[in-house]
Amino acid sequence: MSDTLRAGVIGLGMIGGGVAVSLARSGRVPAVYDVRPDAATDLAGVPDPLGSPAELAKVSDVVMVAVVNADQAREVISGENGLLQAARPGLTIVLLATVALPVVHELAALCAEHDVGFLDCGVTPGDKAAENGMVAILGGEQRTVDAALPVIEDWSKQVVHCGPTGAGMATKIARNVVTYGSWRTVAEAAALARAAGVDPVRLAEVIDAADPEGRTLLQLLRMQDADGVLPEAVGRQVEPLMTKDLDAAWDLAAALGVQIPLVEAVRTQARRTLQLDAGPEPSPAPSKDDVHAYGLHMMDQAYGPGFSTAIQDSSDPFSAETVDYLFAQVWGREGLSVRDRRLLTLGVAATVARPELVQIIANGALVNGELTADQLREAVLHLAVYTGWCKATATHTGVTAAIDAHTAAQPPTAQEQK
Repeated sequence: MSDTLRAGVIGLGMIGGGVAVSLARSGRVPAVYDVRPDAATDLAGVPDPLGSPAELAKVSDVVMVAVVNADQAREVISGENGLLQAARPGLTIVLLATVALPVVHELAALCAEHDVGFLDCGVTPGDKAAENGMVAILGGEQRTVDAALPVIEDWSKQVVHCGPTGAGMATKIARNVVTYGSWRTVAEAAALARAAGVDPVRLAEVIDAADPEGRTLLQLLRMQDADGVLPEAVGRQVEPLMTKDLDAAWDLAAALGVQIPLVEAVRTQARRTLQLDAGPEPSPAPSKDDVHAYGLHMMDQAYGPGFSTAIQDSSDPFSAETVDYLFAQVWGREGLSVRDRRLLTLGVAATVARPELVQIIANGALVNGELTADQLREAVLHLAVYTGWCKATATHTGVTAAIDAHTAAQPPTAQEQK
C-alpha cells in the first residue's frame, strides 16, 4: 500500500517546490497547490497546481504544507476551501512551515476533530529540498508517522521522529538557535581575526581542517548523559581551559578595540554552561492559561530568579494586576523580547531619576546575560543626553550599584587568579 499512497504539496517555494520535485523524481508525482497559477512551470516533473487546497485533499493521502507563516497554515488547512473542508478520515497533513508551538497544537487539534492525522515536520537544509537532501524532523503519534513515512522518505535523505506533537518543531527551533548563534560567534571571531591582521579565510581553513564534521560544535551535547547532565568532573576539568581561552579572547579584543558581546556573555555564563553553578536548574515555564503563575514566571525572567517571591502571596489589587496583567500579558507577549522591553523600561526609569528602580532593571539585564556592564554604562551616557544630566546621575548610581553587586557575586576568572 505504500506504493499507492498519493502525495500532495501546498506551497511551491524553495522548500515545497523542492519537495514536489523530489517526489516526482522518486516516482510519486504529487498533486500541488499554490496561489500562483504558474508556480510549477520550472519544477521538473511537477503538474500544474489545482484550484484549491480542498481539491488537493480529495486526491491525496499525505499532504505536505510548505507555507511561510502561521496565518497561511491556518488558511490552507482550516480556511474556506482549505484541506479540512474536503478531507476524509485517514488523510495525513505534514506541516513543514516553522511556526510557534501553540500554533502546532492548535492545528493538530483542528485536524483531530476531522479524524485527520497531523505531523509537525521541521526540515533542513532547505536549499537541498529538490535533491532529496533534507532531514525531516517529525513530531506526532507513531501511527501517524508510520502512515506518512513512505511519502516522507521519498523526498528526504533521513527521517528523525523526535517525539509527540510539537517535538519536531521544537527540535527545528533548537537547531536554528545553534545555527544563528554560531553565525554570531563566527562574526565576532572573524572581526577579531581581521583586527589582528589575519584574513578570515585562513580562519575558515583552520576550522574546516580541524573540525570538518562539527564535532567540537556539538561536543557539549555528547559529553552529557541521557538526562542532559554534564558530569561534574568533566565540567571542572574544562572550566580552567574554557576560562583561560575566553580571557585571552577578551584581552585581545580589548587591545584591538573589537566589540565581542557574545564572548562576554559566554565568559559570564561559563560556570552555568558547564553546570557548575550551585543554583537549581530553572523550572519549565508555566502554561499561559495559568495567568498568575505565568506572570510570576515572567517577573523572574525580567528581573532575575527569585524576584517574584516578594509578591507571590500578595492579594491586593495592584499587586495582582502587576502579575496578571503587566507581566503575564504585556511582558509575556511575543512582539518584543525581554531584552527589548528591559531597555524601554530602563529609559522610563531614567526619566523619573529613581536609582533603586534602575538598579533592579540593570541587575536583571546582568543576571540574564542580556547586557554587559559596558553596555549598561553606555546606556547611561545615551540617556543623559535625552533625560538631562541630573536625572542621569541617578541612573548612573543605579547602574553602578547593579554592576558592583553582580561583579561581587561572580567567581574570579583565571586571569584574576594569576
